[in-house]
Amino acid sequence: MATVELRFSAQPEHVRTARLVAAAVARRAGVDEAVLDEVRLAVGEACSRAVGLHRSNGVTSPIRVVLNEEDKAFSIEVGDEVPGAVIAAADAAGVPVAGGAAPPTEDFDDVEGEDEMGLAVISGLVDDVEVSAGERGGVIRMSWPTNPATLLP
Repeated sequence: MATVELRFSAQPEHVRTARLVAAAVARRAGVDEAVLDEVRLAVGEACSRAVGLHRSNGVTSPIRVVLNEEDKAFSIEVGDEVPGAVIAAADAAGVPVAGGAAPPTEDFDDVEGEDEMGLAVISGLVDDVEVSAGERGGVIRMSWPTNPATLLP
């Protein structure tokens, strides 16, 4: 059960690297080739969303991406450090929210609804997605089934 963790500054140019790494690790974990484009797109949306939240809210800490190879699944967690950001957007987009959190601070800026749109796109691409938020920020957890017969050496 391998885990890969990426941390990158909130710069849009780093999103492409996160997508490429996610696709490579997903392929190695045994995610079906037909689903790899969805993995790339979903990770790109989640990372772009986190970058936008960090930049528009003046957060300087890095974006976290954790890729986990589990028994029969491959999961990716994309974390931001904007308190309460996920709750407001998740409710408006209809994406399930795990746990509870305080509403966004009055300084919270969702970049004119891009936050909601990103979550809607992710929920359309990924069957198994969880969105959670707290005082330390939010996490989008996505997972896909793996086929152990297709694992690369």
